[in-house]
Amino acid sequence: MLKEEFRTHASYSGKQRFLTFPLFVLILSFFSGLTLERMMEQVPLEQMGVFANLSSFLYGLSVGAFGVMGREYLERRHGASNYLVAMPYLLPLSFRTTFIGIYLRDAVFYVLLMLAPATLGLALAAPIAGFHLSSIGLLFIAVLLSFLLGLSLSFLASVVYIRNVPAFLGITAVIAALFVSHGFLGTPALDALVPSLGFQMNVRPFGDDYGTAILYASTVIAVTSVFTLLAFALVQVRINIASRMHADLLPRIHERVGFMKGLNRTLIAKEFLDLRRSGTIAKMFFSFVLPLLFLSFTTWYVNYGLAIPVGFNAVFYAAMVGFVGVMMYSWLNNVDLAEYYSLLPVTVPQLIKIRILVFLFLTLGISTFFVVAISILNGETALLWLALVVMFITSLYTVVMTAYLTGLKTNTFLFDTSVLMRFSVLSFFPDLCLTILSFTLLADWVIAVAGIALVLVMLSLATVVFFRGIDMKWDRAPFAA
Repeated sequence: MLKEEFRTHASYSGKQRFLTFPLFVLILSFFSGLTLERMMEQVPLEQMGVFANLSSFLYGLSVGAFGVMGREYLERRHGASNYLVAMPYLLPLSFRTTFIGIYLRDAVFYVLLMLAPATLGLALAAPIAGFHLSSIGLLFIAVLLSFLLGLSLSFLASVVYIRNVPAFLGITAVIAALFVSHGFLGTPALDALVPSLGFQMNVRPFGDDYGTAILYASTVIAVTSVFTLLAFALVQVRINIASRMHADLLPRIHERVGFMKGLNRTLIAKEFLDLRRSGTIAKMFFSFVLPLLFLSFTTWYVNYGLAIPVGFNAVFYAAMVGFVGVMMYSWLNNVDLAEYYSLLPVTVPQLIKIRILVFLFLTLGISTFFVVAISILNGETALLWLALVVMFITSLYTVVMTAYLTGLKTNTFLFDTSVLMRFSVLSFFPDLCLTILSFTLLADWVIAVAGIALVLVMLSLATVVFFRGIDMKWDRAPFAA
């Protein structure tokens, strides 16, 4: 199973390029360790510890969603090859055994891919930066526990989703309510929701109450074990793939997109039809809206809950919303295998550009709603016009830049270190500039607006260049892997 996961990621970018991804993480972590003392002047070490553990918890949640993808794994084939999750149909294996194997595979694979290289990078920086290796080791234990807790919770929730969608929605609502309650009321405590955080705060360099730390660690291990055993027990013995009949909706959708002409009109109608028939639209909606809700809550909580004068305003939020959209484009490329287009008179650049349009249709309305809402909540309606312009241009730039770099295989190519580095540079620096300029709006309005305008003009020009470059870069690319 580990070999299957490796081959899946390496099939597009190549083994050598994929294997450089952990090296990229190690180098980034190493330089972060070297600048840790400087960063502590702005952000307390305790907050960094909280952020590291919560990020690892969310990382585990994102990795453990394979239960939801069970049917899609069974439905999709790659030529004569299939996923190992389909083997119980052919071999004397149970789905429970196969799924627990996938669970353990993902735990090992993604720890080696991200957490282990990041920890090694900090360990290499320790002698130079002057912090203890024991603290790095304890940090690794804490984030590993956070990751496994998130992974097991996501595994359980995704298995429940397969069996009973209302029960899944109920579990999700309860978890969200607990975190919202912590944000608004301060209860329950964060270390009660993520006990590994309690372990982290009671060991070096934050504390030395190792008895309490062991208690927290034991709690995480127990809860993770319970979640895993429940998920194992609830996994369906067999996953039934039911045939569904759909009405002929293509002509109706084709009429509604009359603003498009010729082949592009047919393609965009087919994309909307695929979204509807696949049921992916709900997953896409949540994958886009949940980060926006989290970002909205964080912005409000920092400004009013913590009363920290960080400078989070509507313009800053609009820039973040624009860059979050890359996840939606990634989903568009996972609705179905693109290989089927090889049988049609369609080129890769044509399909890429159509999906950019679909992305804009799906996201701009939602993004506008969130930007308007946060402007009203923060009492910053005077900044709304600027925030909307920032949101629109950054959204368009992000999706076009991502499409240019990754084509129709976004998830895979972002594991290619060379692509990831270009993506990081092209997204980080504009985001950083807009963040800094948004923080200075109240201090010097004229200079800040002029700077934001300059950044937006540069992003607009870059968007045009990338959009035109799609034809040249992907014209000869095949749909097949």
